[in-house]
Amino acid sequence: MGISFGSINTGLPKDIVKQIMNAERIPLKKMEDRKGKIEAKKALVSELQTLMNDMKSNILANGNARSLKELKVDTNNNLVDVTIDKNIANPANYQFEVVNLAQKTSALSVGVPDKDETYVGVGYIQYFLPDGDSRELYIDSENSSLSGIAKLINKDSENGMHATVVNDGSDTDAPWRLIISLDETGDGKKAEFPYFYFVDGEVDLYLEKERPAQDAKVKVDGFEIEVPENKVSEVIPGVTIDLKRAKPGEEFSINIGEDKEAVSGKIGDFVTSINAVLGFIKQQNNMDENTDTSKTLGGDILLQTIEGRIRSAIFKDVETSKGFRRVGDIGLTFQRDGLLKMDQKKFDAVLAEDYGLISEVLTGFIRPNGTKSKGFIDNLADMANAALRFPNGVITSRTKGLNSKIEQIDRRISQRERMLSQKEKNLKDKFARLEGTIARIQSQGAGVSALGAAPVNAVTQLG
Repeated sequence: MGISFGSINTGLPKDIVKQIMNAERIPLKKMEDRKGKIEAKKALVSELQTLMNDMKSNILANGNARSLKELKVDTNNNLVDVTIDKNIANPANYQFEVVNLAQKTSALSVGVPDKDETYVGVGYIQYFLPDGDSRELYIDSENSSLSGIAKLINKDSENGMHATVVNDGSDTDAPWRLIISLDETGDGKKAEFPYFYFVDGEVDLYLEKERPAQDAKVKVDGFEIEVPENKVSEVIPGVTIDLKRAKPGEEFSINIGEDKEAVSGKIGDFVTSINAVLGFIKQQNNMDENTDTSKTLGGDILLQTIEGRIRSAIFKDVETSKGFRRVGDIGLTFQRDGLLKMDQKKFDAVLAEDYGLISEVLTGFIRPNGTKSKGFIDNLADMANAALRFPNGVITSRTKGLNSKIEQIDRRISQRERMLSQKEKNLKDKFARLEGTIARIQSQGAGVSALGAAPVNAVTQLG
């Protein structure tokens, strides 16, 4: 009877090495699970960091009285467009009148039959710039048309002028004319275009009309002022006025006032960014018996620290010119759900009565000795900077600590993987040798069985 050793001669399962290695990898799986939970916490800390950075950016964008302030302009006319620089302009009302617009030196040629085909000859145009320098522009035969002349003038970016070909409709036989204009306006930018020198042309091209440059004239509170451009930026501090149309004798008002709605919107943005942080903390702390705190921040000291510091900044007294105040005095209070709320009616009432107080509560004020008190925004910014500071802010430190744990686990996983890889190789070698040994034993056993079963050759025995 033959000897049986199983499917791989040893009698052991074919996947014995795989089964052993799966058992060996159980601790590795536990390390991977632990790493995953730490990475989940790190992602939450990163989310908190982003919310804190958003809050900080919102705060710093309006961190002083100038940046917090918003102005608006009201003007009851269509003669001008007005823009304001809130960092320079101040609330005020001005009476304004546009007497005449600034204009630039320009000239109009006589008409020709065709802008492209009428040959005006070859030669040059000579003109004198406002500084007295003369310039000459050569016109060759390839450009000896109104369109060609305009192309050469506009091609030269340094000549300080531009040209346009127009059909003015005044003469059906010769409707096409050339307009040459200086780029800049004002009395100080007057130029002369007296000379066209052309020979062998089909028509005699010359300048028929000229318009000299002139300053714009405006009246501010009844006093006339001349300016070289139709953009007036040095008459009212922080105010740029684009003159669109002149209407002598028509006076209108330019009223610059505080944009209280915009300021209210900024405070609303503060509240939203603060509540984003507080809401995140509240969500993380909302736990029950099924909450896995190993991969969340519920009850974490980091959240307690951040929330405590935000509340401290909100409840902190702020020194103003009218004594100590809190943001609650201008309408910012906590609700029962732990989030901040802006009492719009209270805020609007204080804003309407005393914008200066709101500004001082939020951004501080300059004391008589020249030093500045810290406002609510300053206190909140200090809190955010401390939490985010590198390398020892509470959020930065927590991120660094979680990264360190992840790196430690990665090193242990790597070491374990190398050890298991070597162990798997050793097991495969060992079972391969065992299989070889069993195979040889099987072979020898088969030989012995064959000898026992074979008949005895009498002739060989007698041999």
